[in-house]
Amino acid sequence: MVDSRRESNGKKKGEGNAKCGNKHLAWAFVEAAHFAVRYDAQVKRWYRKKTSKTLTVVAIKAVAHKLARACYYIMREGEHFDVKRAFS
Repeated sequence: MVDSRRESNGKKKGEGNAKCGNKHLAWAFVEAAHFAVRYDAQVKRWYRKKTSKTLTVVAIKAVAHKLARACYYIMREGEHFDVKRAFS
């Protein structure tokens, strides 16, 4: 892998590729995304549409991100999960 350096005029301008979140929680949401794509028709349709435009890894990560956002709103507002609202 290559270091991500940002330099200008010989001066360091910041760090790239910083750690982004909890790796165990990210793994759990990716696993949930795989099950959602496998067992829910609407999620599968959204996933296939996304994979036609980008890589499969990016598409599954996008599904995981949508599930994470949905979990946040479920915990914050105490509502039930609505797949139509998340994957429309």
